[in-house]
Amino acid sequence: MSDQKVCLTIAGLDPSGGAGIIADIKAFSAFGCFATAAVSSLTFQNTTGVFGAVHQDASTIRGQIEAVMDDFDVAAVKTGMLPTREVIEETARIMSERGVKTLVVDPVVRSTSGYDLIDDAALRVLIEKLFPLSLVVTPNIQEAERNSGISISTPADIESAARTMLSMGAANVLMKGGHSFDSENGKARDHLFDSEGRVHVFDAEYIDTTATHGTGCTLAAAIAANLALGKSLSDAVRTAKDLVTEAIRTSRHLGRGHSPINIPSNFTIS
Repeated sequence: MSDQKVCLTIAGLDPSGGAGIIADIKAFSAFGCFATAAVSSLTFQNTTGVFGAVHQDASTIRGQIEAVMDDFDVAAVKTGMLPTREVIEETARIMSERGVKTLVVDPVVRSTSGYDLIDDAALRVLIEKLFPLSLVVTPNIQEAERNSGISISTPADIESAARTMLSMGAANVLMKGGHSFDSENGKARDHLFDSEGRVHVFDAEYIDTTATHGTGCTLAAAIAANLALGKSLSDAVRTAKDLVTEAIRTSRHLGRGHSPINIPSNFTIS
């Protein structure tokens, strides 16, 4: 029996390869995990924008996930774009039925180009059904505002929004601040608010670039991979953030819009 860890992503397909399940698969593989995937939506997008999508129904989601989980011992699950209420409810139902303990929820609401990927009714179900099942939720500032209903313009607002999401059932919340408040200091700063009331701060070099397509997907998937490998949550976040920083730094600047980041085929901390 192989000791290779299996990770599952449930997310949308970006045919240009920068975000969604293709980015997740690259991130899983970068840490030596075996990647599996269930497609929640077929999107029509590239580096310049999202032009439409065809969403899967609940039975299609269940069929994909059960086929994987019936065959593999899945060590961690990451969710990304879950576009409809029925898809979210079915995903949550399966996670509960299967007793999934290591669930990373990336509450994707909008693409880098500004395309809304989920409506308000579906978002409410995501908060109600998936947050309580998650080990960690990984919103960026815009996602945190929409999840919490709090307008974020200061570091204090970040904490208020995170505490609100914790009260909604999330065990841990990683607030992806990026360079929102710290670019003047040359830092891209994220905050992990954990289940014991602690706040962990993660700083990395701020890189001024348009090569940001897929950063959120990659970070959440890399966290899931490192949790599957047995790391603590804070260590998993740190390693995942190191990966994303290097992937941004080494972007090949492909495409005519927001370039995909360059996820390495294998990653070690130097």
